[in-house]
Amino acid sequence: MARLILIRLAQIPLVVIVMSFIVFLFINASGDPVRMMLPIEASEADVVAMREALGLDRPMLVRYGDFLVNAVQGDFGTSLRARRPAMDVVLEALPATLELAGVALVFATLISIPLGIAAAAKRNGPVDTIATIVSVLGQSMPVFWLGILLILVFSVKLRWLPASGRGDWTAIILPAVALGWYMNALMARMTRTAMLEVLSQPFIRTARAKGLPEHMVILKHAFGNARIPIVTVWGLQAGAMLTGTVITETVFSWPGLGRASIYALQSRDYPVVLASIALFTVIFLLINLLVDLAYSLLDPRIRRAA
Repeated sequence: MARLILIRLAQIPLVVIVMSFIVFLFINASGDPVRMMLPIEASEADVVAMREALGLDRPMLVRYGDFLVNAVQGDFGTSLRARRPAMDVVLEALPATLELAGVALVFATLISIPLGIAAAAKRNGPVDTIATIVSVLGQSMPVFWLGILLILVFSVKLRWLPASGRGDWTAIILPAVALGWYMNALMARMTRTAMLEVLSQPFIRTARAKGLPEHMVILKHAFGNARIPIVTVWGLQAGAMLTGTVITETVFSWPGLGRASIYALQSRDYPVVLASIALFTVIFLLINLLVDLAYSLLDPRIRRAA
């Protein structure tokens, strides 16, 4: 177990370095931020002076080397737009993203897993039909389209919920549903598939032949043996949800890290983009580490092998 944790933790810096270099390369190829910061009537001398002041006149690899040295010390540079430390800008927006992703994750988990279990237990019944419809619709609707549809129905037409912003608790309902709906559909389908595979095993027939209550057969024996693939998909989707809030935050004007990253990209604010990518990468890798640890807790064979 300790060896697994150490290996995973050692991989994090390498992955962050590779990701940051790729992002640094593409951002630098996307255009000159100085041209966007200065007014149109600025002279060429003003552009050159600003570029020298920001250190953008040096070769790209030299600038990336300086960034890497400073990033190891926790310094991702100064935001070109906000004129503040880039990591401060990122950390300021992070709580809103964590809040949105957390609520969406709870919403998707509480609906999808019970729905998938019930669909497998009552195969070809009404619940199974509902689960199939939810899975098909959820995986075929883009997040931005679902978000706009929710705004039109519940904000514009019915006036039940706010359409944008981060106000009271009602403001998070629509963006959380839009963000969590795809995971809800995928997890319901995955849970149903994993449960059906286990329910066809001989030990399930043996448990029923012994006279065990059906709820114990389903929840303890079937679900207990179907948890590994479900946890795998849950972990991947949790990481993707947390790091993929960009579209949802943009549609609902949610002041989170995804929206801040979009603004940074539009203004070519290199330090903020790099800081947010580094933070997203670390979070995603830590979630995967927690999933690996969950395997060991759920299956003693994996724990002994580790």
